Amino acid sequence: MVKRYLVSSRLTIISKHRNQPEKKMTLEERLNNSETRSIRLVFPNLLNHVETLYGGWALQWMDEVAFITATRFSRQTYVTVSLERIDFKKPIPSGTLVELVGRVLRVGRTSVQVQVEIFIEQMYAEARESAIHGEFTMVAIDENRRPTAIKNP
Repeated sequence: MVKRYLVSSRLTIISKHRNQPEKKMTLEERLNNSETRSIRLVFPNLLNHVETLYGGWALQWMDEVAFITATRFSRQTYVTVSLERIDFKKPIPSGTLVELVGRVLRVGRTSVQVQVEIFIEQMYAEARESAIHGEFTMVAIDENRRPTAIKNP
């Protein structure tokens, strides 16, 4: 059965099979299914004074991907509690595509460590290279905004 929903002027299609019990995923399946990818285009309004992507935009995008990755991993509410070393290896010029890739690296009792990497792609060439790398610690919280155990770790 396919259901169609209109959400904020966009059509969202959700496919769900009836009468099938939800299967509990293994940790490996959860890790694989939580990988998150996002593509962005670097426009001139996102540049700093030396005409490369402003680091603040990159950090915001990385934090969003880390949040989505953690949420997809256990379907709980998460907050960012720390950023480990962020390495800006290559400047990102205007007019390039960037792909952000988030992966859960480690799972603790109340937190997950998410690696986020940004890759640069030229729009009209096949080349792709790593530009920024960092790790985010995300903590699951309950309705009282207190740390809570991660479900089914």
